[in-house]
Amino acid sequence: MTTTRSRGWTIVVTAVLAIVAIYFLVPVYWVIVAATKSSGDLFTTPGFWFGRTMELWNNVVQVFTASDHIYLRWLLNSVIYAGVGALVATYLAAAGGYAIAKYEFRGRNLVFATVLGGVLVPSTATALPLFLLFSKLGLTNTYWGVLLPAMVSPFGLYLCRIYATATVDDSVLESGRLDGAGELRIFHSLVLRSMAPALVTVFLFQLVGIWNNFLLPLIMLADDKLYPITLGLNAWRSQVDRSPEFYPLTIGGLLVSVIPLAIAMVFLQRYWRGGLTDGSVKG
Repeated sequence: MTTTRSRGWTIVVTAVLAIVAIYFLVPVYWVIVAATKSSGDLFTTPGFWFGRTMELWNNVVQVFTASDHIYLRWLLNSVIYAGVGALVATYLAAAGGYAIAKYEFRGRNLVFATVLGGVLVPSTATALPLFLLFSKLGLTNTYWGVLLPAMVSPFGLYLCRIYATATVDDSVLESGRLDGAGELRIFHSLVLRSMAPALVTVFLFQLVGIWNNFLLPLIMLADDKLYPITLGLNAWRSQVDRSPEFYPLTIGGLLVSVIPLAIAMVFLQRYWRGGLTDGSVKG
């Protein structure tokens, strides 16, 4: 009876996961198919099947050459915003989470409660106050207007604090201090290595969040040469009513924009798998 019930739950869970996978993969499939079509085929052929001619290469070439190669500038901007922002945010989250988890100081619980409050505040609620603050500081329409908010991750700090509490052993820290290592050396040599799976998680969450962020760049930036991909593609999409040739540009640019995130996921997932395995052994 128990085996039959377990098998039934396995079937149910597998079916639910399959439905969820289809839900997320269908839009990706549509983008891939649509990126292979010309403007005419987009509206005269079935949406989920290929057109009469294969235009993928021509569409991708047009994406990178349109408007004096502006897409390359948008791509570079997104790499700067997402890469630098996620890297700095991960480092600061690791340092803050480790400090809250392992150091005794007055107001520690208050600091952590404030961080939890920051997790609950949606980014859309802080976009306008950030714009008003940055406009007074002269940081709007600059790289810093998008980069500085990206370097802070309350969720990352919360996750690193939980992970540091569970995985960083106090005896390891004491042995490092007895060997004469300073606090910064202990953090960089011992703590960061122990927290690697959590750091990869924070980095990926922050990377995807910054890469897909639309509202903050929309508020902060006016110069199209500072646009990330999200804002640049929206600028192209807004012109499709007047110029239908922007349809293939927008869809082709969307397809290209997904590739860096897919590469990051494939490359970094092995750290997730290793971290989960380590946790199961320790448990």
